[in-house]
Amino acid sequence: MGNGALNGAVIAVAGAGGPAGRAALMRLADEGAIVIGSDNDPERLAEAVDAARYAYGGATVIGDTVDLLDPQSTRDWATHIEKDFGRVDGLVHLVGGWRGSETFTRTNLDDWDLLELLLIRTVQHTSLAFHEALQHSDRGRYVLISAAGASRPTAGNAAYAAAKAAAEAWTLALADYFRKAGRGEGAEGPTSAAAILVVKALVHDAMRAERPNAKFAGFTDVKDLAEAIVDVWRRPATEVNGNRLWLTEKP
Repeated sequence: MGNGALNGAVIAVAGAGGPAGRAALMRLADEGAIVIGSDNDPERLAEAVDAARYAYGGATVIGDTVDLLDPQSTRDWATHIEKDFGRVDGLVHLVGGWRGSETFTRTNLDDWDLLELLLIRTVQHTSLAFHEALQHSDRGRYVLISAAGASRPTAGNAAYAAAKAAAEAWTLALADYFRKAGRGEGAEGPTSAAAILVVKALVHDAMRAERPNAKFAGFTDVKDLAEAIVDVWRRPATEVNGNRLWLTEKP
């Protein structure tokens, strides 16, 4: 450890207990980052953190149980990370959820109530809690994982696509904050960025094992997503800030 591109960077991962979160913890730790993950399932989070620690014995990987639907709990999380490590260099937003319907007319608005919380509120709370610390970092990044459906909704995915589109809009507003904050005298532009990684859907080894004959066309493997997350730090802030970075074909 210690020789990676993110050596010493302090990065929080929201939604770290799922397959994408586990891959992100692994890849960020491999690059030398100090990684602090959160998830609403403590057992799942502990398993993901233990796996990353086992794979990279020299890495600092921590799991915090945080209620990201509570703004104060989220602010407290950001505050204690900055207090414990002196800074925060990134927040990767991997909180997910999906609900759909057979047709537009059969859309259940209860699905919207759930997705609004999972896909929008958690973005609002994490961005508002972490934006100042990220702005102070010389390599601050806020990374949202979004879906191609936000740009081209289908009839049965109205609630999901609308929630993803709202999360993207919120993240782009954060990008504008970073852009304006980087306009100080003598500044060459922002050193912090908010970027959106766009996938069609995600796939992981367990899914392939369950459906060995499935093609998963256009899907992004969680390991490739983790590599793309790291790449957001490899690129200049001015290059990624406020941009949708497509990992699948544009609709």
